[in-house]
Amino acid sequence: MSKLEQYMKLKSGTDIRGVAVETENSPVQLTDETVFDLTVGFLRWLEKSEKGHNMKIAVGHDSRISAERIKNSVVKAATSFGYDVYDCGLASTPAMFMTTVDLNVAASIQITASHHPFDRNGLKFFTPEGGLDGEDIVSLIELSQRPFESREKGGAVTGIDYMKLYSKRLRDMICEGINAVNFERPLEGFKIVVDAGNGVGGFYAADVLAPLGADVSGSQFLDPDGMFPNHAPNPENKAAMDSVSKATVENGADLGIIFDTDVDRAGCVDENGNEINRNRLIALASVIALEGNEGGTIVTDSVTSTGLAKFIKALGGVHYRYRRGYRNVINKQLELNENGVNCPLAIETSGHGAFRDNYYLDDGAYLITRIIIKAAQLRKEGRKIEDLIESLECPEEEIELRPKINVSDFTAYGNDVIASLEEYAKKKTAWSIADDNREGIRVYLNDGWFLLRLSVHDPIMPFNAESNVKGGVKPIVAEAFEFLRNFNALDLSCFEDYLI
Repeated sequence: MSKLEQYMKLKSGTDIRGVAVETENSPVQLTDETVFDLTVGFLRWLEKSEKGHNMKIAVGHDSRISAERIKNSVVKAATSFGYDVYDCGLASTPAMFMTTVDLNVAASIQITASHHPFDRNGLKFFTPEGGLDGEDIVSLIELSQRPFESREKGGAVTGIDYMKLYSKRLRDMICEGINAVNFERPLEGFKIVVDAGNGVGGFYAADVLAPLGADVSGSQFLDPDGMFPNHAPNPENKAAMDSVSKATVENGADLGIIFDTDVDRAGCVDENGNEINRNRLIALASVIALEGNEGGTIVTDSVTSTGLAKFIKALGGVHYRYRRGYRNVINKQLELNENGVNCPLAIETSGHGAFRDNYYLDDGAYLITRIIIKAAQLRKEGRKIEDLIESLECPEEEIELRPKINVSDFTAYGNDVIASLEEYAKKKTAWSIADDNREGIRVYLNDGWFLLRLSVHDPIMPFNAESNVKGGVKPIVAEAFEFLRNFNALDLSCFEDYLI
């Protein structure tokens, strides 16, 4: 396999990701040489795209054990290529984008693999226009293959604690949002549990909430530890959500917050430990985003519930259900606004949420800050944030199954399955194809629905189903299975196991 082919395998949507710590079954993919080459490829892409308005970049990383080694390779490549580097050390991914706003740098690089296991890591790239798209990653990988020639004048390295500036931005935002600019401790009386999962998010308790007077004494797993010994830092992980729910209730907190490793995603729980994530988080964010944006459009991914669509409509908003992938929903949000559509929010069920008034940036800390501002405003009225979403209709049951496609050209095969299912669904009198779906096929039946789509990167066809009645999902799965069993290259063992 050529070096180009090896590097292309590291492309993960709009990021670079791979094995960074050798384990028994996995050799290192993100070697020092690989990281050096890809960094140079990015800088060449910057200059080719005429985005390198100066010879400065910022570099940060999450808490992974491979972070320091990879950072050293990034810095070595950048300085050898003539760029000055701001070394931001431990930093959140959204903060690294914000360096392009505050530090007059041409671009920034964050070293992270989000919620993936300890042995993985990656590179995420930003310009002042935002994150890169998939085709940009392909281009920089191709540019990384050119022979390297160091530049006559090497760059310098300057250490900077940018997270202090970023935290101040969030504190100021809270004070302004609750009209408490002259109050030293405007969150006094609030008890908030922060669960950072040993990722980067501990700063939010120590440097944002505590200085404003909030009681964060019940917070947990704030210390960075790249082995993630307590639970996966992932708001979609059941053990993680159970952990923050338990801590919130045991400490009598008003709110519990959980971040993923690099803080571009978040979830929360109310005082009773009830989860506010996925559809409930989108509903809450929609309430906030639509204030002052009457009739605004909320872009979500394709797996959101029917109840959420009704909820957004009742708010006076428009629900635009789009494709999975946080860059997909954000790019659609950008496109809609550029075409004159009022679209204040794009948000995935995973917790990636991008507000238009925050540079279209998916930032978990910003999302939580907006929620805390709303909670403080409601408190003056004797209300709570959970009151805002009490009318949201939630399904009684839901499930996701992930059958594999066992052919090399899995994209073409998957598209054939979807096209065949669409023709089949049109002939089923009890089935109704959704007219607002933009990924795969969504079918309403039996007091619920199912969605079959093709994974963005992998040979998998995710199947999501929801029902408004208890015991309702299994009949939906069974009806879909009767059709899908005709496709021999689909591994339907997950369906068979569920239906037993």
